[in-house]
Parts: sequence; C-alpha cells; structure tokens
Amino acid sequence: MDQPVKLAKVSRVLGRTGNTGNVTQVRVEFMEGGNTTGRSIVRNVKGPVREGDILCLLEWEREARRLR
Repeated sequence: MDQPVKLAKVSRVLGRTGNTGNVTQVRVEFMEGGNTTGRSIVRNVKGPVREGDILCLLEWEREARRLR
C-alpha cells in the first residue's frame, strides 16, 4: 500500500503538550523540491524535535488544536 508522503520543515517549536508533556507542538512549512512553500500548519510530534528538522508526514490535511 503506497501512500504519498509530504516533507515538512519545522519552523518553530510552540511548546509541550499531553498529560505528561511527551508531545511537542510545532509549526511546519511544507517543502516542494527542497524549497519551502508558503503553506504552514501546526502539528503534534512525539519524540525529540527541534527547529530545522525535516518531518515526513503521512497525513497533512489535519491541523492540531492550539495550546491553551
């Protein structure tokens, strides 16, 4: 089952979320051919992440709810 994937670059780390703080909320910008496009969304990432990291997103239409 081949699903298309999209690459996204972490532009900003927004904060920690989850019951124990093990999920990081980040803003990512989508990449096309190595260059970032203007489109960006907020996603939740589990595991270590920092600005400049490249994420491989299997699902890219849903946006995470903002932290309160």
